[in-house]
Amino acid sequence: MTPSFPIQRTCPFAPPEEYGRMREQAPLVRASLPGGDVWLVTRHAEAQQVLVGTGISTNPATPGHPNGLLSPEPPTPEQLEAAERFRVGQFIDLDPPEHTRFRRMLIPEFSVRRVRDMRPGIQEATDRLIDDMLAAGDEADLVEAFGLALPSLVICQLLGVPYADREFFQSRTRMLVSSAGDPEKGYRAAMQIREFLDALVTEVAKNPQDDLIGRLVTAGEATHDELVGMAFLLLVAGHETTANMIPLSVLTLLRNPGQLARLREDPDRWPLAVDELLRYHSIVDWVAFDRVATEDQEIGGQPVRKGEAILVLGASANRDERAFERPDEFDVERGARNHVAFGYGVHQCLGQNLARAEVEIACRTLFERVPTLRVPVRDEELPFKYDGVIFGLHALPVTW
Repeated sequence: MTPSFPIQRTCPFAPPEEYGRMREQAPLVRASLPGGDVWLVTRHAEAQQVLVGTGISTNPATPGHPNGLLSPEPPTPEQLEAAERFRVGQFIDLDPPEHTRFRRMLIPEFSVRRVRDMRPGIQEATDRLIDDMLAAGDEADLVEAFGLALPSLVICQLLGVPYADREFFQSRTRMLVSSAGDPEKGYRAAMQIREFLDALVTEVAKNPQDDLIGRLVTAGEATHDELVGMAFLLLVAGHETTANMIPLSVLTLLRNPGQLARLREDPDRWPLAVDELLRYHSIVDWVAFDRVATEDQEIGGQPVRKGEAILVLGASANRDERAFERPDEFDVERGARNHVAFGYGVHQCLGQNLARAEVEIACRTLFERVPTLRVPVRDEELPFKYDGVIFGLHALPVTW
């Protein structure tokens, strides 16, 4: 029997149990979306093969792409036209060489050197938020006071978005990524974000500053609509994913005191711990790994025909016993940089250096400055985003 997809998580520290069974069954498993069938890629080696992109397209306009199968009704021509206009500049949905042009513009903005230069600013913002938490009493919601706030500060500074507007885009991005069951709600949120960024790019063009949007405007290599699309992608992807990872990472470390003790003994282990947290949770899972075959090929011994939809299950690939020893164990010294939480190949996450820096600085500083931090409720009482397209927590009560 063909399983239905998506499959919700039921445990905050593991992907759906069905993933393990499918992974054991085959590297590619057939499943059904509301609008048709799709290949689910379950294992690490095959995930990398697909994500490299040979004979594979990420463009939702390509016939057979799984985006068109997420709804039982096919999109109308008008909806397709609107979606095409909306995606201008959102290079994650483009194939080379168009994708390469956009990525080349942005690579200098997210280099190891540029992120290293940003670390003092991230550290300052982290300390300021912890100061505010401690001054307010002995308890807080770590999602609202810290997890959402820190990426907001960082992405606003990077893009040149006024920080006063953070509540607007926080609420809209949250609505966008939690609207899997209400496409109209997600569409409205996306359009409101785009309208906001359209006005911002217009204003920046009149008086460009030394920030990412200002530098792109000055370079003159992208149209106005392309700049808006690029800013939209960076704002949503750069804010929402990190905002979910930080509280989830804190909870995971608190629930693994022996692992946390190792980090306190040797803070140089933190970079290893961050990659383990990314592998362990794989909060994006399949959302950014939607593909379609553009030619007949074989993947993991399975024939895949041109036009067949493919979803890479990142959360399954990152628990593959063939790639990771004891994959279901959380081990801060694992050092598994070969995980696919950031993707793989030409579409690998452009902002991964920044994301690693934010999670590392946030968690390390929080545990250094608040050594008595604890979560006063059981995991069963915590509101996890089991129905969201990006996994995380709606709230995380902490005390100290």
